[in-house]
Amino acid sequence: MATINSNYLKLKAGYLFPEIARRVNAFADANPDAAIIKLGIGDVTEPLPEACRTAMVKAVEDMGDRDSFKGYGPEQGYLWLREKIAQHDFQARGCDIDPSEIFISDGSKCDCGNILDIFGRDNSIAVTDPVYPVYVDTNVMAGHTGPANEAGEYEGLVYLPINAENAFTARIPDEKVDLIYLCFPNNPTGAVATKEHLQAWVNYAKAHGSIILFDAAYEAFITDPAIPHSIYEIEGAQDCAIEFRSFSKNAGFTGTRCALTVVPKSLTGKAADGSDVALHTLWNRRQSTKFNGVSYIVQRGAEAVYSPEGQAQIKALVDFYLENARIIREQLTAAGISVYGGVNAPYVWVKTPNDLTSWDFFDKLLHTCHVVGTPGSGFGAAGEGYFRISAFNSRENVNAAMQRVTKTFKG
Repeated sequence: MATINSNYLKLKAGYLFPEIARRVNAFADANPDAAIIKLGIGDVTEPLPEACRTAMVKAVEDMGDRDSFKGYGPEQGYLWLREKIAQHDFQARGCDIDPSEIFISDGSKCDCGNILDIFGRDNSIAVTDPVYPVYVDTNVMAGHTGPANEAGEYEGLVYLPINAENAFTARIPDEKVDLIYLCFPNNPTGAVATKEHLQAWVNYAKAHGSIILFDAAYEAFITDPAIPHSIYEIEGAQDCAIEFRSFSKNAGFTGTRCALTVVPKSLTGKAADGSDVALHTLWNRRQSTKFNGVSYIVQRGAEAVYSPEGQAQIKALVDFYLENARIIREQLTAAGISVYGGVNAPYVWVKTPNDLTSWDFFDKLLHTCHVVGTPGSGFGAAGEGYFRISAFNSRENVNAAMQRVTKTFKG
């Protein structure tokens, strides 16, 4: 009989978002007239920018003509898209990133998990707590951890608590770790990292031969000019960091699927014999073997993001969601609830009032206000007592949700 990957059995009973969906569906079935507003999962609601839609329609027409038809594209992505990304997202910020170091994919979530294919099983791994669950769960699936304790912490991972006391920035560990997951602007807390803080991490990684896995999926929401958008704005980062980016939140591609990963050619890892091996070569081989690339149509849509019209339109989208975040932040603060984030990020991190647990607060908002958010404990043990509210929704829904919540808690 075929055997299974028993590491999957170590995963906690329910992945965070399916458990949220289960509770919401049960409530909706029991209360069919309830107008539920979902501010939980970070899915966008506004239409794709016109520039992207126009480019994709043109690309569909290309596929209907033998002379412009495209079959398999390069697994790394079309060069014309990678050149635009290198120029606008990196070189314009002083980052010496070449188009050949950029790999187009169908999602940074996928890449954050798939990147483990090129690393050994004996690496020590550090994650912040709370943390985007994908970082932890994919390491569990890959057999990099032991079982979880009662708090949900997995044996073999180094947890770096982030909270109000340390301004939600990860403490540099005392011990040596090999792989370090950092996400800024942070999901779920909405915190950002200063240049000085990231420089400290780069210095640590270079001193210990560590690799930083830097998730910059929300960099477009940074409005403070002093905050870096890329890890490669930090001196020495090209020797110790891989960066993940996405078109999902800035251009609304959550259902369209396009992202990118940057693996500098100067980045190396150790082979069993102690020799240095270029991670760029390994990732290129992995993608060439297991991935057939993102569709031509979608990549043309992503390319349009970098047109003058596209830049103006995605700025309008980002500004729209940031205004939602401002409304959420200010309304909850006026109701006497402590909040963090929501300034350079689309997430507001809420301290649950009245000593409610994260899931108790979830149930109270659902049952009393018909509003859905995300329990902080689902992001890790240090997230207990907190709650994430997403700014990804219509203005009408955000205003309505805040009216319901503030009415409940002001009293």
